[in-house]
Amino acid sequence: MNPSTHSAGPVDNSHSPQSLLRTLPRNGAQITGGFWATHQATNRNVSLPHGYAMLEAAGNLQNMRIAAGLAEGTFAGFWFADSDLYKWLEAAAWELGRTPDAQLQAQVDTLLGLIATAQLPDGYINSHFQIARPAARWTDLDHGHELYCAGHLVQAAVAFQRAVHDDRLMQITLRFVDHIYDLFGPGKRDETCGHPEIETALVELYRVTSDARHLEMAQLFIDRRGRNRMRGHAGYGAIYQQDHVPVRAATEVAGHAVRQIYLTTGVTDLYMETGERALMDAMVTLWNDMTQTKMYITGGLGSRFDGEAFGSPYELPSDTCYCETCAAIASIMWSWRMLLVTGERRYADLIERTLYNGVLPSPGLEGASYLYVNPLQVRGGRYVRSGPDGAGAEEIKRPAWHSCACCPPNVMRLFSSLQDYLVTTSGNAIQVHQYADASANVALPAGAVALEMTTNYPWEGAIAIQVLVAPAAPWTLALRIPAWAQTHTVRVNDQPVEGTLDAQGYLSLARTWHAGDVVAIDLPMEPTWIVPNPRVDAIRGTVALERGPLVYCFESHDQPAAVDMADVQMQTAAPITEAAMTELGGGVKLHTTGSMPGSTWRDGLYRTQAADTQAGDAQSVPLTA
Repeated sequence: MNPSTHSAGPVDNSHSPQSLLRTLPRNGAQITGGFWATHQATNRNVSLPHGYAMLEAAGNLQNMRIAAGLAEGTFAGFWFADSDLYKWLEAAAWELGRTPDAQLQAQVDTLLGLIATAQLPDGYINSHFQIARPAARWTDLDHGHELYCAGHLVQAAVAFQRAVHDDRLMQITLRFVDHIYDLFGPGKRDETCGHPEIETALVELYRVTSDARHLEMAQLFIDRRGRNRMRGHAGYGAIYQQDHVPVRAATEVAGHAVRQIYLTTGVTDLYMETGERALMDAMVTLWNDMTQTKMYITGGLGSRFDGEAFGSPYELPSDTCYCETCAAIASIMWSWRMLLVTGERRYADLIERTLYNGVLPSPGLEGASYLYVNPLQVRGGRYVRSGPDGAGAEEIKRPAWHSCACCPPNVMRLFSSLQDYLVTTSGNAIQVHQYADASANVALPAGAVALEMTTNYPWEGAIAIQVLVAPAAPWTLALRIPAWAQTHTVRVNDQPVEGTLDAQGYLSLARTWHAGDVVAIDLPMEPTWIVPNPRVDAIRGTVALERGPLVYCFESHDQPAAVDMADVQMQTAAPITEAAMTELGGGVKLHTTGSMPGSTWRDGLYRTQAADTQAGDAQSVPLTA
């Protein structure tokens, strides 16, 4: 069947039976200015060209040339290096769909030509196996990442199909997916991939092609998981690859964090198409387990460096945590799908928390450096490990690239499609989930609606939404009131609006709107101390500082020279004042007061409680967050 040329973003659930909310067509929402426009512009103008240069320098492009027979040499990098090319391509597709760019298009054309030439007659494509292990194709499903790479190829092809109606990569993809179906389809090899990713990709491919085989293949890969057949990694058994329990029987997120959340993303996609209640029940259980017992305050996931894995409930050390950037991105992907199914605010809240505090710390402000892991505490000015490349000797700096470069192009594809996570529709209602300078054009049954949103979010909680075009019939505008907002006010045309949140956590305003109407939302951003559950023993007795959607950081270089953050105790009763920030591109910084013990504590590790009480040598110190 010929692929659809319907415009859409990364997820198109316009015909998915089990979705309360519907995504907009591609470019139905656009980020027009402000905070996120700056980051999107950096992503487009700096990160994508930098990424292409790094993929060339690291050998990813040369691998494809060798596989295509256009060059000679040995394979470079990790065996899943092709996936980074495909993620970069996906980001490029979303960018080209917004605004053409001759240089970016030329790079895309070069890469698409290499991939087309490298593809084998039977549809197979994977430069590692074609160059380094041609006889080993499909012999190591546990660790070979062949289906994982195929999943990222599918997602890139979907992006080109939807964003720019370019089917070159789709034709390559369909030949490869046909090859996969011939090998792993019904009654064939009863195996699945050790690194989930293909599942969500196949469901999205089904949404493009309407070819039932693609949905069938996604379900087969999901149904085959949980048989305790995979080898795991290091000290982990099958749990590392989520093969320890069938998906429908799972009660906790476990194993390698990115694999787990890519899997739950695919399962939620499958539920949207099939409506199998057992799948959704399991997803709610796993999401609750993740957010209530295994998630950092930043939305970060993965408490164990060992295995890049989830730990036990409440095992959340702040310094040796993994919090991989890819896991945070996967969390946004999963929560978006849960939001589409249920319409519940908590999923949009987690997207916001993770986006600002789990993903945004990874890329440098200049757009050409990235963190792989994102710990919440760093001792002595050095990471435990800044990425897969070092053992901790390096000073804290974001590397320009990583030998395992899964995170940088993942950030690129998220930022390039970020506008697709702002607004949805349902019947004659429009839901605003994330706040940014943006425009939205929505076709409702009542008629066409055009909105313009302006705000200085996340630094200020004032948001204005102006109706530019509206039908004569009534429709509903639903606004997310974040859980962090202790109070809120809403005015329409400068008149106060009384309203309560609906069952999903949104303030719904139903009326006949007119062009020129303005909805003004105020979400007061008060600095707030947050304390952890005492079961999180690694940080029992600590506090964190939040303001609005942001978790603030106390860094040594922002404090007086004599202040060692390892010695500081926060004075939570002290005032917190706000100040304009010229650093980090501007915004709001916070000033408060802490205390530090005197020199007596430098004499040893321990002393009696009585001696500590009698010491009385603490001194107040000013602190900046």
